[in-house]
Amino acid sequence: MSQNRSGRRLNVSFNSPVVLGFVAACLAAMVLNLLTGGASNRAVFSVYRSSLASPLVWLRMVCHVFGHADWNHLLNNMMYILLLGPMLEEKYGSANLALVMLAAALLTGLINFAFFPATRLLGASGIVFAMILLSSITRTTDDAIPVTFILVAVLYIGQQVWQAVAVRENVSYMAHIVGGAVGAGLGFAMNRMKK
Repeated sequence: MSQNRSGRRLNVSFNSPVVLGFVAACLAAMVLNLLTGGASNRAVFSVYRSSLASPLVWLRMVCHVFGHADWNHLLNNMMYILLLGPMLEEKYGSANLALVMLAAALLTGLINFAFFPATRLLGASGIVFAMILLSSITRTTDDAIPVTFILVAVLYIGQQVWQAVAVRENVSYMAHIVGGAVGAGLGFAMNRMKK
């Protein structure tokens, strides 16, 4: 705490519990991964094709969003989440934002498991793209789609499709596209339910 010019104390506010909790969990997963020499990412914090009889498979379907390949990967995702998340949590509420994040994690995990058997998916990029698309839906009416949403969708999703086809990198563009679709779909649904 510190004091401002009027002599009143300035307090620190725990303003976004879902976002801050998620960031803390990702940081803990990164530290655990470093301490285990990568074993925790392989066991819990990434999703890949393996036996459905293993209980860890189902845990990995969601927990892959907490694992990251390295500090750069973690910091890039956390910057977007810390930038967009508090605004979204304030607008939609903690429970609704947690639902969006869970849906993005589960859907990207299931799709990766089913259609990309040779790929090990980890990281919060799907959640980042869900938040990007969700943040572009500020106000909607029943008969109008915001121009900002159209522009963001075309630019971000279009870029991901282009890079998936034209650029060969170790990036899961599927997670970006699916996460964006989850953010857009649930954003429109939540805005409609508010009316």
